[in-house]
Amino acid sequence: MERTAVNPWPWSVRLGFDQAQLIEGRRRELVCSAQDAVDADGEARHPGDMAAQLRMAVDNLEAVLADAGMTLADVVRLNVYTTDVDTLLQHFAVLTGRFEGAGERFASTLLGVDRLVSPQLLVALEATAMD
Repeated sequence: MERTAVNPWPWSVRLGFDQAQLIEGRRRELVCSAQDAVDADGEARHPGDMAAQLRMAVDNLEAVLADAGMTLADVVRLNVYTTDVDTLLQHFAVLTGRFEGAGERFASTLLGVDRLVSPQLLVALEATAMD
């Protein structure tokens, strides 16, 4: 698979994501349900702690990807849903830092929502991965 970043403007690259990803020669596509800060029993963790919830949501996303034989480097699109956009932006580096080690960026949308499935949850990550 060949990935080409499409960025008519440089500002998004500085934030850790691309305006688009051109994907050519892909084999598989994994469409993930949104991952959030829940444990193996589906119980919400880290109420009120955006940074901890971001870390756990990425951990959960990595587990789903690994189960399909993929890694964060295969994520081409990441939608972020949050109940608190301002706080999420303060901790955005927690998210992008995890992807920096993967060596790839992704296309992304950040959406503010009234609430997630549990009122304790602050953020959910919805990914599409390809290899």
